[in-house]
Amino acid sequence: MLNYFPKYFTNKAILLYFIALLAVTFVFFSRSMNVLWMVFGIVEVAGFFYFSNLLTLRWSKLSDKTFRKRLMYTSATIRIVWVIFSYFFYLTMTGQPFEFGAADSQGYHETAIGLREAFLSGNFKPFFYLINQGFSDSGYVTYLSIIYLFTGKSILIARLLKVLWSTWTVILVYKLATRSFGQETGRIAGILTMLMPNLILYCGLHLKETEMVFLTVAFLERADYLLRSKNFSFKTILVPFIITLLLFSFRTVLGVTALFSLLTSLLFSTKKILGFGQRFIIGFWVAIAVVYFMGGRIASEVEQLVVERNTSQRTSMEWRAQREGGNTLADRASAAIFAPAIFIIPIPTMVNIETQEHQMLINGGNFNKDIMSFFLMVFIFVVVKRNTWRDFSLLEAFFFGYLIILAFSQFAQSERFHQPILPLYMMFAAYGITQVTNSTKKYFTWYMVLLFAIIIAWNWFKLAGRGMA
Repeated sequence: MLNYFPKYFTNKAILLYFIALLAVTFVFFSRSMNVLWMVFGIVEVAGFFYFSNLLTLRWSKLSDKTFRKRLMYTSATIRIVWVIFSYFFYLTMTGQPFEFGAADSQGYHETAIGLREAFLSGNFKPFFYLINQGFSDSGYVTYLSIIYLFTGKSILIARLLKVLWSTWTVILVYKLATRSFGQETGRIAGILTMLMPNLILYCGLHLKETEMVFLTVAFLERADYLLRSKNFSFKTILVPFIITLLLFSFRTVLGVTALFSLLTSLLFSTKKILGFGQRFIIGFWVAIAVVYFMGGRIASEVEQLVVERNTSQRTSMEWRAQREGGNTLADRASAAIFAPAIFIIPIPTMVNIETQEHQMLINGGNFNKDIMSFFLMVFIFVVVKRNTWRDFSLLEAFFFGYLIILAFSQFAQSERFHQPILPLYMMFAAYGITQVTNSTKKYFTWYMVLLFAIIIAWNWFKLAGRGMA
């Protein structure tokens, strides 16, 4: 079992990115990306793979206490630097400390300011109106308004707090992966999560993804602890359900997936993980939670998701095809296409598309995710072959449950909506890395050839649908 990310894979991943970037730039030269976005991509890819190899080697012999400290301090430093840099970068590029096309960010910001003013005047009607309009939209803006209440509407402090949540997420990934898969996997998973550009990027945005990812990982870590604990208390049982309620207040699908993953783990976990008495007690509390969460406003939001699951994706694709500057080929996409490709999408955008600055800025991070998907598939192959998949049923149920819902939604190709399970990608990929052998190398080479072809095809698709290819 390996305890580091081999240079054979990291060097080839970096090389493939450069080859793909040069090929896309050459083939679609008239629509090539701005050099600025190329630099971002190169830093994201080279930084991620170079340091994932270096640090997994250098930190492999550290004591647990020293490893945690380095993981925490390095994670926080990287994120603080990005938050400060991105604040002034966006200020320079857009004239405001928000990203390009910051519709949701500004909406959260303005709503939070309105709530803050209402709270200061003792008026709580806007808060209850917000919950009534949509419980899944109430959590983040309420959280943001409370921060504004104590910081005088400080955007920068709100983002520096995201550093705390994101760093904590890294530590929780390390704890969860170590408990589930062992020390080697835990350390690699922690380092990969620490370095993943997509998780770092959102610390500098006024979106809810950073807090949502933290809540997702916190739920999984506490739920896993509950399932594996032989002697648990009322507090141990209560915490996962409180976090589930918070997940419902951020995104209904996450709350539903949390309950689904707990139920699935009760059914499929092995006896060495979960005894009969534990199944009964936890099952009793899950039943209470289902009854509670499926009542009132949350129930109507879940029902709406089920009713609209087919029409929303089709309507969204038609809108994307017909809107000004949209992709006329988008209406040909459906769940039949998204479902088989759900492990690797979104594919990196390496051509110049106006109004898609975010996709170009994060092109390197999306490429990294595509490479890590290979090791995710190694994980799936190994646990199925060894018949050990039931040992990780909680994590697998959440991961695959969320992906299935995503594949049938209108957001299947949206990078933002893949964020909540990105730490699980890193955990599963880390386990896959520990299991690679010399025979794995040839499959990785074939995968790189396939990925190269997909990247070229995707960027052609983005241009062809706009009449630019």
